[in-house]
Amino acid sequence: MPIVAKLDEYGKGAWLAFAVLGFIIFWPLGLATLVFLFWSGRMGHGCGPARYEYRMSRLQDKMERLRERMGGAQPFGRGGFGGGWGRGASSGNRAFDEYRDETLRRLEDEQREFHDFLGRLRMAKDKAEFDEFMNTRRPSTGTDTVESA
Repeated sequence: MPIVAKLDEYGKGAWLAFAVLGFIIFWPLGLATLVFLFWSGRMGHGCGPARYEYRMSRLQDKMERLRERMGGAQPFGRGGFGGGWGRGASSGNRAFDEYRDETLRRLEDEQREFHDFLGRLRMAKDKAEFDEFMNTRRPSTGTDTVESA
């Protein structure tokens, strides 16, 4: 595409002039030019991969700064509440820090117990459903023995 390469050399002004001329000469040509410009990301900031990467890097930088301000802790670490925001950072009030740490430990224990309870509940429900299924599939004869051939 020699026209595209040539217009890219001149920049956005050339593309705008080409679009205006396209509208003057034959309006579908101008419209097609505008669609191409926005689709290819040649106009404005565009929505191409470079813009996306730029925005994601800015977001990552903001998250890093926030993490540094909050004491370097990850939000809701591996164990749910464990390693939450600022858990390692001191607030300057020792009694509050102890209370916060103890509360977070208690919440972690309660969460772990709750997940264990849910697991046991699921197992019991599955077992009950399986037993009910097997009872409906079992022949209703009075004997439970298997006859040998």
